[in-house]
Amino acid sequence: MRMRPTLSWTPSENLPPATSDAGPVADALSTGGVLVLSGAGISTESGIPDYRGEGGSLSRHTPMTYQDFTASAQARRRYWARSHLGWRTFGRARPNTGHLAVAAFGRHGLLSGVITQNVDGLHQAAGSDDVVELHGTLARVVCLSCGAFTPRRELARRLEEANPGFEPVAAGINPDGDADLTDDQVAGFRVVPCTVCGGTLKPDVVFFGEPVPPQRVEHCRELVREAASLLVLGSSLTVMSGLRFVRQAAQAGKPVLIVNRDQTRGDQHALTRVSLPLGTALGAVAYRLGIPVSRVVDGGPQPV
Repeated sequence: MRMRPTLSWTPSENLPPATSDAGPVADALSTGGVLVLSGAGISTESGIPDYRGEGGSLSRHTPMTYQDFTASAQARRRYWARSHLGWRTFGRARPNTGHLAVAAFGRHGLLSGVITQNVDGLHQAAGSDDVVELHGTLARVVCLSCGAFTPRRELARRLEEANPGFEPVAAGINPDGDADLTDDQVAGFRVVPCTVCGGTLKPDVVFFGEPVPPQRVEHCRELVREAASLLVLGSSLTVMSGLRFVRQAAQAGKPVLIVNRDQTRGDQHALTRVSLPLGTALGAVAYRLGIPVSRVVDGGPQPV
Protein backbone atom coordinates (compact mmCIF):
# COMPACT_ATOMS: atom_id res chain seq x y z
CA MET A 1 0.00 0.00 0.00
CA ARG A 2 1.32 3.45 -0.90
CA MET A 3 1.98 5.84 1.93
CA ARG A 4 0.85 9.44 1.55
CA PRO A 5 2.31 12.38 3.46
CA THR A 6 0.92 13.12 6.89
CA LEU A 7 -0.78 16.44 6.19
CA SER A 8 -2.22 17.26 9.58
CA TRP A 9 -2.91 16.10 13.11
CA THR A 10 -5.59 16.94 15.63
CA PRO A 11 -4.27 18.78 18.70
CA SER A 12 -5.36 17.63 22.13
CA GLU A 13 -7.65 19.98 23.99
CA ASN A 14 -5.42 19.74 27.06
CA LEU A 15 -2.13 20.94 25.57
CA PRO A 16 -0.22 23.34 27.82
CA PRO A 17 -0.30 27.01 26.73
CA ALA A 18 2.63 28.46 24.84
CA THR A 19 4.80 31.28 26.16
CA SER A 20 6.86 34.12 24.72
CA ASP A 21 9.48 33.68 27.44
CA ALA A 22 12.61 32.00 26.10
CA GLY A 23 14.17 31.94 29.57
CA PRO A 24 13.78 28.17 30.06
CA VAL A 25 15.64 27.61 26.78
CA ALA A 26 18.50 29.81 27.99
CA ASP A 27 18.51 27.97 31.33
CA ALA A 28 18.77 24.58 29.61
CA LEU A 29 21.57 25.76 27.35
CA SER A 30 23.49 27.27 30.25
CA THR A 31 23.85 23.82 31.80
CA GLY A 32 25.02 22.25 28.52
CA GLY A 33 24.36 18.85 27.00
CA VAL A 34 21.46 20.10 24.84
CA LEU A 35 20.55 18.08 21.76
CA VAL A 36 18.95 20.17 19.01
CA LEU A 37 16.26 18.72 16.73
CA SER A 38 15.43 21.20 13.97
CA GLY A 39 12.71 21.26 11.33
CA ALA A 40 11.67 23.34 8.33
CA GLY A 41 10.60 26.27 10.52
CA ILE A 42 14.21 27.22 11.24
CA SER A 43 14.83 27.85 7.54
CA THR A 44 11.82 30.02 6.74
CA GLU A 45 13.78 33.18 7.56
CA SER A 46 16.26 32.08 4.88
CA GLY A 47 13.50 32.17 2.26
CA ILE A 48 12.70 28.44 2.30
CA PRO A 49 9.04 27.79 3.20
CA ASP A 50 7.97 25.21 5.73
CA TYR A 51 5.45 22.43 5.23
CA ARG A 52 2.70 23.04 7.75
CA GLY A 53 2.96 26.57 9.13
CA GLU A 54 0.85 29.48 7.98
CA GLY A 55 1.09 29.42 4.19
CA GLY A 56 3.02 26.14 4.35
CA SER A 57 3.67 24.29 1.11
CA LEU A 58 1.43 21.32 1.93
CA SER A 59 -1.60 23.59 1.47
CA ARG A 60 -0.85 23.62 -2.26
CA HIS A 61 1.66 20.83 -2.87
CA THR A 62 1.87 17.09 -2.18
CA PRO A 63 5.52 15.97 -2.09
CA MET A 64 6.71 13.16 -4.33
CA THR A 65 6.60 9.73 -2.69
CA TYR A 66 9.31 7.13 -3.09
CA GLN A 67 6.80 4.76 -4.65
CA ASP A 68 5.73 7.30 -7.28
CA PHE A 69 9.33 8.24 -8.08
CA THR A 70 10.53 4.67 -8.63
CA ALA A 71 7.42 3.48 -10.49
CA SER A 72 7.10 6.11 -13.22
CA ALA A 73 9.52 7.72 -15.68
CA GLN A 74 6.99 10.52 -16.07
CA ALA A 75 7.02 11.13 -12.31
CA ARG A 76 10.81 11.25 -12.34
CA ARG A 77 10.75 13.76 -15.21
CA ARG A 78 8.32 15.93 -13.27
CA TYR A 79 10.40 15.67 -10.10
CA TRP A 80 13.75 16.48 -11.71
CA ALA A 81 12.38 19.39 -13.75
CA ARG A 82 10.85 20.95 -10.66
CA SER A 83 13.80 20.10 -8.42
CA HIS A 84 16.33 21.41 -10.94
CA LEU A 85 14.64 24.79 -10.89
CA GLY A 86 14.21 24.69 -7.10
CA TRP A 87 17.89 23.89 -6.60
CA ARG A 88 18.81 27.33 -7.90
CA THR A 89 16.82 28.90 -5.06
CA PHE A 90 18.36 26.56 -2.49
CA GLY A 91 21.80 27.48 -3.77
CA ARG A 92 21.12 31.13 -3.01
CA ALA A 93 19.76 30.53 0.50
CA ARG A 94 21.96 31.68 3.38
CA PRO A 95 21.89 30.79 7.10
CA ASN A 96 19.73 33.05 9.22
CA THR A 97 20.02 34.09 12.86
CA GLY A 98 18.52 30.80 14.02
CA HIS A 99 21.14 28.69 12.24
CA LEU A 100 23.92 31.02 13.34
CA ALA A 101 22.78 30.92 16.97
CA VAL A 102 22.77 27.10 16.96
CA ALA A 103 26.31 27.14 15.54
CA ALA A 104 27.37 29.62 18.23
CA PHE A 105 25.89 27.46 20.99
CA GLY A 106 27.87 24.52 19.59
CA ARG A 107 31.12 26.50 19.52
CA HIS A 108 30.64 27.39 23.17
CA GLY A 109 30.22 23.74 24.15
CA LEU A 110 26.53 23.96 25.09
CA LEU A 111 25.26 21.33 22.65
CA SER A 112 25.67 17.57 22.62
CA GLY A 113 24.63 17.39 18.97
CA VAL A 114 22.34 18.60 16.19
CA ILE A 115 19.77 16.49 14.35
CA THR A 116 17.99 18.20 11.48
CA GLN A 117 14.98 17.11 9.49
CA ASN A 118 15.98 19.63 6.82
CA VAL A 119 17.78 18.84 3.58
CA ASP A 120 19.08 22.36 2.87
CA GLY A 121 22.54 22.18 4.51
CA LEU A 122 22.10 25.55 6.23
CA HIS A 123 23.21 24.33 9.67
CA GLN A 124 26.55 23.29 8.20
CA ALA A 125 26.82 26.53 6.22
CA ALA A 126 26.35 28.41 9.50
CA GLY A 127 29.26 26.52 11.05
CA SER A 128 27.63 23.66 12.97
CA ASP A 129 29.72 20.48 13.07
CA ASP A 130 28.65 16.83 13.07
CA VAL A 131 25.07 17.56 12.01
CA VAL A 132 22.95 14.43 11.58
CA GLU A 133 20.82 14.95 8.47
CA LEU A 134 17.87 12.74 9.40
CA HIS A 135 16.23 13.00 5.99
CA GLY A 136 19.41 13.25 3.92
CA THR A 137 20.68 16.14 1.81
CA LEU A 138 19.83 17.74 -1.51
CA ALA A 139 23.54 18.40 -2.03
CA ARG A 140 24.14 14.79 -3.09
CA VAL A 141 22.57 12.40 -5.62
CA VAL A 142 22.55 8.59 -5.46
CA CYS A 143 22.10 6.00 -8.21
CA LEU A 144 19.36 3.51 -7.37
CA SER A 145 21.11 0.81 -9.42
CA CYS A 146 24.80 0.93 -8.45
CA GLY A 147 24.71 3.16 -5.36
CA ALA A 148 27.22 5.69 -6.71
CA PHE A 149 27.06 9.16 -5.18
CA THR A 150 27.38 12.37 -7.20
CA PRO A 151 27.55 15.99 -6.03
CA ARG A 152 24.33 17.81 -6.82
CA ARG A 153 26.23 20.64 -8.48
CA GLU A 154 27.59 18.13 -11.03
CA LEU A 155 24.08 16.88 -11.81
CA ALA A 156 22.89 20.47 -12.11
CA ARG A 157 25.57 21.11 -14.74
CA ARG A 158 24.52 18.01 -16.71
CA LEU A 159 20.84 18.95 -16.54
CA GLU A 160 21.67 22.47 -17.76
CA GLU A 161 23.45 20.99 -20.76
CA ALA A 162 20.61 18.58 -21.49
CA ASN A 163 17.94 21.29 -21.18
CA PRO A 164 19.27 24.54 -22.66
CA GLY A 165 16.90 27.45 -22.23
CA PHE A 166 14.90 25.79 -19.43
CA GLU A 167 13.74 28.92 -17.58
CA PRO A 168 10.10 28.42 -16.54
CA VAL A 169 8.53 30.71 -13.98
CA ALA A 170 7.61 28.79 -10.84
CA ALA A 171 4.57 29.55 -8.69
CA GLY A 172 6.63 28.80 -5.56
CA ILE A 173 9.43 26.79 -3.99
CA ASN A 174 8.89 24.05 -1.42
CA PRO A 175 11.07 22.97 1.55
CA ASP A 176 12.14 19.81 -0.31
CA GLY A 177 13.59 21.96 -3.11
CA ASP A 178 10.68 21.23 -5.44
CA ALA A 179 9.42 24.17 -7.53
CA ASP A 180 5.74 24.48 -8.40
CA LEU A 181 5.51 23.94 -12.17
CA THR A 182 2.67 22.81 -14.40
CA ASP A 183 2.69 19.60 -16.44
CA ASP A 184 3.08 21.66 -19.62
CA GLN A 185 6.17 23.37 -18.20
CA VAL A 186 7.92 20.06 -17.47
CA ALA A 187 6.72 18.10 -20.51
CA GLY A 188 9.90 18.42 -22.58
CA PHE A 189 12.43 18.17 -19.74
CA ARG A 190 15.23 15.63 -20.30
CA VAL A 191 16.38 13.50 -17.35
CA VAL A 192 19.99 12.28 -17.35
CA PRO A 193 21.14 8.84 -16.15
CA CYS A 194 23.95 7.75 -13.83
CA THR A 195 27.34 8.25 -15.48
CA VAL A 196 28.65 5.03 -13.92
CA CYS A 197 26.01 2.49 -14.90
CA GLY A 198 23.23 4.35 -16.70
CA GLY A 199 20.81 3.78 -13.83
CA THR A 200 18.17 6.00 -12.24
CA LEU A 201 19.34 8.96 -10.16
CA LYS A 202 17.57 10.07 -7.00
CA PRO A 203 18.41 12.89 -4.59
CA ASP A 204 20.00 11.47 -1.45
CA VAL A 205 16.98 12.41 0.63
CA VAL A 206 14.32 10.35 2.36
CA PHE A 207 11.12 10.71 0.35
CA PHE A 208 7.69 10.41 1.92
CA GLY A 209 6.87 6.70 1.96
CA GLU A 210 10.56 5.80 2.37
CA PRO A 211 12.01 4.77 5.74
CA VAL A 212 14.87 6.60 7.39
CA PRO A 213 17.91 4.26 7.32
CA PRO A 214 17.84 2.19 10.54
CA GLN A 215 21.47 2.92 11.41
CA ARG A 216 20.75 6.66 11.22
CA VAL A 217 17.75 6.29 13.50
CA GLU A 218 19.81 4.32 16.03
CA HIS A 219 22.54 6.95 15.94
CA CYS A 220 19.94 9.61 16.75
CA ARG A 221 18.51 7.47 19.56
CA GLU A 222 22.00 7.23 21.03
CA LEU A 223 22.34 11.02 20.87
CA VAL A 224 19.07 11.32 22.79
CA ARG A 225 20.33 8.85 25.40
CA GLU A 226 23.51 10.89 25.88
CA ALA A 227 21.83 14.31 25.98
CA ALA A 228 20.79 16.21 29.09
CA SER A 229 17.81 17.79 27.33
CA LEU A 230 16.20 18.04 23.90
CA LEU A 231 15.52 21.37 22.17
CA VAL A 232 13.12 21.25 19.21
CA LEU A 233 13.42 24.17 16.79
CA GLY A 234 10.85 24.87 14.10
CA SER A 235 9.19 21.48 13.74
CA SER A 236 5.50 20.59 14.01
CA LEU A 237 6.63 17.02 14.87
CA THR A 238 3.74 15.76 12.75
CA VAL A 239 5.69 12.84 11.31
CA MET A 240 7.08 10.06 13.46
CA SER A 241 10.66 10.47 12.18
CA GLY A 242 11.15 13.39 14.59
CA LEU A 243 8.41 12.79 17.14
CA ARG A 244 9.91 9.47 18.25
CA PHE A 245 12.97 11.26 19.66
CA VAL A 246 10.77 13.65 21.64
CA ARG A 247 8.88 10.68 23.07
CA GLN A 248 12.15 8.91 23.86
CA ALA A 249 13.54 11.93 25.70
CA ALA A 250 10.32 12.43 27.66
CA GLN A 251 10.13 8.77 28.64
CA ALA A 252 13.70 8.99 29.92
CA GLY A 253 12.79 11.99 32.06
CA LYS A 254 14.84 14.45 30.03
CA PRO A 255 13.47 18.00 29.64
CA VAL A 256 11.99 18.72 26.20
CA LEU A 257 11.77 22.36 25.12
CA ILE A 258 10.14 23.48 21.87
CA VAL A 259 10.46 26.74 19.96
CA ASN A 260 7.72 26.83 17.32
CA ARG A 261 5.11 29.43 16.44
CA ASP A 262 2.28 26.89 16.18
CA GLN A 263 1.18 23.93 18.28
CA THR A 264 3.14 20.73 17.73
CA ARG A 265 2.42 17.07 18.09
CA GLY A 266 5.04 16.96 20.85
CA ASP A 267 3.67 19.74 23.07
CA GLN A 268 2.24 17.28 25.60
CA HIS A 269 5.77 16.00 26.24
CA ALA A 270 7.39 19.44 26.54
CA LEU A 271 8.41 21.43 29.57
CA THR A 272 7.57 24.55 27.54
CA ARG A 273 6.80 25.71 24.01
CA VAL A 274 8.04 29.16 23.06
CA SER A 275 5.82 30.73 20.41
CA LEU A 276 8.25 33.12 18.75
CA PRO A 277 10.05 33.32 15.39
CA LEU A 278 13.22 31.23 15.60
CA GLY A 279 15.57 34.10 14.82
CA THR A 280 13.98 36.32 17.47
CA ALA A 281 13.94 33.61 20.13
CA LEU A 282 17.44 32.24 19.59
CA GLY A 283 18.95 35.68 19.12
CA ALA A 284 17.48 36.69 22.48
CA VAL A 285 18.77 33.51 24.11
CA ALA A 286 22.27 34.09 22.73
CA TYR A 287 22.22 37.68 24.03
CA ARG A 288 21.05 36.50 27.45
CA LEU A 289 23.91 33.99 27.59
CA GLY A 290 26.45 36.55 26.40
CA ILE A 291 27.22 34.57 23.25
CA PRO A 292 27.95 36.57 20.08
CA VAL A 293 26.18 35.39 16.94
CA SER A 294 28.11 35.64 13.67
CA ARG A 295 26.87 36.02 10.15
CA VAL A 296 28.41 34.01 7.30
CA VAL A 297 30.00 35.99 4.48
CA ASP A 298 32.71 35.23 1.93
CA GLY A 299 35.84 34.57 3.92
CA GLY A 300 34.13 33.16 6.99
CA PRO A 301 31.97 34.16 9.95
CA GLN A 302 31.72 37.83 10.84
CA PRO A 303 30.19 39.36 14.00
CA VAL A 304 26.73 40.93 13.75
